Amino acid sequence: MKEKKYWVWLSSVPGVGSKSSMNLIRYFGSAENVYQCSYSELMASGLIREQTVKSISEHRNIEDIDEYLKIVKENGIKVYTIHDDEYPENLKNIYDPPPVLYVKGELIKEDGLAVGIVGSRKASDYGLKAAQRIASRLAELGITIVSGMALGIDSAAHKGALMSKGRTIAVFGCGLKYVYPMSNYNLSNEILKSGALISEYLFDTEPFPAQFPARNRIISGMSLGVIVVEAGEKSGSLITADFALEQGREVFAVPGNISSPTSRGTNTLIKNGAKLVSRIEDIIEELNLKIIYKEESNINNNVNLDISIEEDCILAFLREKGGSKEEILAATGLQPGKAMGALTKLEVKGLVQQIGGIYLLI
Repeated sequence: MKEKKYWVWLSSVPGVGSKSSMNLIRYFGSAENVYQCSYSELMASGLIREQTVKSISEHRNIEDIDEYLKIVKENGIKVYTIHDDEYPENLKNIYDPPPVLYVKGELIKEDGLAVGIVGSRKASDYGLKAAQRIASRLAELGITIVSGMALGIDSAAHKGALMSKGRTIAVFGCGLKYVYPMSNYNLSNEILKSGALISEYLFDTEPFPAQFPARNRIISGMSLGVIVVEAGEKSGSLITADFALEQGREVFAVPGNISSPTSRGTNTLIKNGAKLVSRIEDIIEELNLKIIYKEESNINNNVNLDISIEEDCILAFLREKGGSKEEILAATGLQPGKAMGALTKLEVKGLVQQIGGIYLLI
């Protein structure tokens, strides 16, 4: 605990970012050694600018850190450094891991099997349903859902995992003292029951827009892959996708209506090589996850859903890939009237979604 407080101290110094913290600790051997360094020793390292050296020298307030850690503990928050066993293993291996993580709730070893889901705050009804559905099915398979608890797609992803009684983790762009947005206060409490709220920021750091892009590297860093459900051309979700690519993670995208502004980002991702998601198997196979699972009852349990022969025939085709009306007719050999009637019923039952003339499994 003694060394940990020096890690917290260093991460609290204004102007010292995560990379600078890690470089200083490696160079001097420990965070406590950094604290004991003289002005000239810090300058001689060549690792940080003079302004940052001044900031470190002016903030040698370890007594304040003791009081701060006491407050953090009283609020049910645990503090992990990158050297702690509880620190997420996936996150340790990215280019710029946070030296210190604040955690409310529980992180478990099984969270290493995680997928990030992100998307637009101004999501369409289709996008919200798709995010919730995907998260729910992945959570049923024991996969932890990681997102940022923003409005729209993020919230839908967390809710989908909770619907299946699965695990989900929300990464904050502010300190854990604050729930942002406040409208998600109840959701944050639900997440705590089967997951965790985490942040790299000090407990009392207020939410500022500039902090949220940096937290996206944690969402992707904790995950084996990231699914973008809806995103505009300049969406923060695309920043998460960029981080994922830099970290060697897989990037998936759910195709959207070509006329929708919130689909431009995802459709561009697909055009540039992101894996198109039309079914859960696309994710499982691409990540090479060795999971034994059964197809969801909504597709296989035809008796309970009263699936007709025509509908079952279309579902069999769509399990392999999406398709236009013409492609479905050619593959199934159904009469046009019966095929369109069956497609309409499948849409009503929530099994199929039409996007830009292409039918996909939900």
